[in-house]
Amino acid sequence: MARQGSGAMLASGGLGFPPQNVARVVVWEWLNEHGRWRPYSAAVCHHIENVLKEDARGSVVLGQVDVQLAPYVIDLQSMHQFRQDTGTMRPVRRNFYDPSSAPGKGIVWEWENDNNSWTPYDMDICITIQNAYEKQHPWLDLSSLGFCYLIYFSSMSQMNRQTQRKRRLRRRMDLAYPLTMGSIPKSQSWPVGASTGTPSCSCPQCLLVNSTRAASNAILASQRRKLYPGAVRQSSTFAGAALWPPGTATPAVVAAKGEGLRVAAAGFGPGQGVPSAALPGLNNLNRPGPQRGAGLGARAAVPPGVPALPVKNLNGTGPVHPALAGMTGILMCAAGLPVCLTRAPKPILHPPPVSKSDIKPVPGVNGICRKTKKKQLKKSKTPEDVVRRYIQKVKNPPDEDCTICMERLVTSSGYEGVLSPRGIKPELVGKLGKCGHMYHLLCLLAMYNNGNKDGSLQCPTCKAIYGEKTGTQPPGKMEFHLIPHSLPGYTDSKTIRIVYDIPTGIQGPEHPNPGKKFTARGFPRHCYLPDNEKGRKVLKLLIVAWDRRLIFTIGTSNTTGESDTVVWNEIHHKTEFGSNLTGHGYPDPNYLDNVLAELLAQGVSEATLKD
Repeated sequence: MARQGSGAMLASGGLGFPPQNVARVVVWEWLNEHGRWRPYSAAVCHHIENVLKEDARGSVVLGQVDVQLAPYVIDLQSMHQFRQDTGTMRPVRRNFYDPSSAPGKGIVWEWENDNNSWTPYDMDICITIQNAYEKQHPWLDLSSLGFCYLIYFSSMSQMNRQTQRKRRLRRRMDLAYPLTMGSIPKSQSWPVGASTGTPSCSCPQCLLVNSTRAASNAILASQRRKLYPGAVRQSSTFAGAALWPPGTATPAVVAAKGEGLRVAAAGFGPGQGVPSAALPGLNNLNRPGPQRGAGLGARAAVPPGVPALPVKNLNGTGPVHPALAGMTGILMCAAGLPVCLTRAPKPILHPPPVSKSDIKPVPGVNGICRKTKKKQLKKSKTPEDVVRRYIQKVKNPPDEDCTICMERLVTSSGYEGVLSPRGIKPELVGKLGKCGHMYHLLCLLAMYNNGNKDGSLQCPTCKAIYGEKTGTQPPGKMEFHLIPHSLPGYTDSKTIRIVYDIPTGIQGPEHPNPGKKFTARGFPRHCYLPDNEKGRKVLKLLIVAWDRRLIFTIGTSNTTGESDTVVWNEIHHKTEFGSNLTGHGYPDPNYLDNVLAELLAQGVSEATLKD
C-alpha cells in the first residue's frame, strides 16, 4: 500500500516552516539513540508552539504541561532537548503533516510493550496505519517502512514476521496536534561536527553525539559572549579555545545545605591563568565527572553581573545529590537555560462562583437542557436496503482496486463466502451518488454491518456522509447557559457554559461489550464557548450532535487506559476556563473554526440548522 507523504522534513538544527498560506499540522519530535524520530504528545506540542510564538530563540520547560517530563527543557535556539538531572542532550525537530492525517485528527496508534503499557508508533507509521484503517483494509504490511511487522485490524494486533510473536495494538483519540499556516522565523542552525574540523560519520549514533557536542559548545560560547563582550576570540572551533578572558572568574559551585544550587565565581586574582580543567569547552564537558569537577569546588562571593540561578530538587523532597546538582548547575547556567524548577502551574478549570440569578439563557438558542435516552434501533430498513438506497449499479466497472477489500472491481468481492446476503452478488459494483466512488456492493454491506447500523453510510475514501449519521453515546443530559465572565482572548464577550452529565450504565447492542457495565468518569464535565455569533453557532451544532449521540462514545480512556468507559468522540471541547496549559483552554483563535470542521466531518453542518 502506498505511504502518504509525511510533509516537509527538516534538519535537526533549525526550525522549519511550511509553504506560505498552506495549513499544516505541527509535530515536534526528538531523536532517540536508535536514530528514530519520536513524537512528543499533542499537548506538549501545543505548549512548545505557544512558547515559540513568544520567543523563537527561547527555551521550553516541558514539565509545565507533563509532569513526567519535568527534567526536560528544549532550547529553541539550538533545537536540542536537555535533561536537567543527567545533562543528556538530544536533537529535536519541528515536522509538518497534512491536516487530514492522523495527528490532525488527534488519532494515536499504540502497541503494547513488555511492561503492559502502551507505546505510540513513530508518526509516519501512525499515519500509514490510520490510512489503511480508514480504507477498511483487513491488514497492513510495514516492510515498506523498514519494519518486519504485519498489522491485523480485525484482531487489533501486530505480528513480527520473523518470530511470529504477536502484540496488541490500539487506536485512541487524543488532542489534535497544533495547526500552523504561513512561514515561521527560522532559528540559528548549529553545524553538526563543527567542533572537530573533520567530516563526521552519518550513522544515527554519530549524528546524535556530534550534534550534541556542537550544540553544547555553541551554547557555552554564546553565553560567554553575552557576559563578556569582546572577550571571546573568533574561531571556527570551540574545542580547546579560551572562552573566559584572563583575569575573570571561572564558574564555581556554591551549595548550602537545604538550599538550591548557586553558580558563582571562583576567586582567581588578576593576571592568574584559569586552570585548564575548569574550562567549560567541549573536551571538558565530555570528561568523566571527577575530572570535569576539578577546580570548581571553591566557595566565593558572587560578583555583580554573574548569573546566580537556583537549581531546586526535581521531586521536591531532599537535597539534590552534590555531583548531580553540580553538573546540572554548571551546564544550565552556562547554557543560559531556566533552571528554577518550581511546581508547574495548575490549569484554571472553572470560573469564579456564579449565583443562580446571574445565569441566563443563551440568546437565539431554544431551551437550556437536552436529554438523550436509550437508542431505539430502526428495524424498518435492512442493511441491503440501506446500501441500495445510496448507490447506483455499475455495469462495466473500471479495472481499479476496491479500496475496502483491495480486490479489483472487475473481480468478485473479497468478502465472497464471508457474507451471504440476499439479492447481492459478490461481483456487483456500485457507485455512491454524491461523490462517485465505486466499491463492491458486498464490501459496502460488510462495512455497514461493522458500523452503527443507523441507516447512514460514509464513503471510506472521501468521508462523504449519506443519510443522517448517529453515534453510540449513552443516555445523559446536556445543559447550556450564559455566565457573566469572559474567556481569555474574548474579553468583550460573556461565556457560554455547557455541562454534560452521563451516569454509569449497561452497554447496549451498539456498544463494544453489550450487557457489560460501563463507567462514566469525570462527570459532570464543564465546557466553555465565547458568547459571540460564531460561539452560538457552535453551540447550536453541538446540540444537534448531542441529539444524534455523537459527542461521546464508549471505549478506552486515553488518560487512564480504562476500558468500557465514556470517552470523547472526535469533537474537541474546551474544558479549561481561565488557562490553556494543556491545549484544552483559551486563548485559542483557531478553536471555533476547528470544531466547526470536526462537526462537519460528523455530518453536522449549518444546513442542519435550516432544516
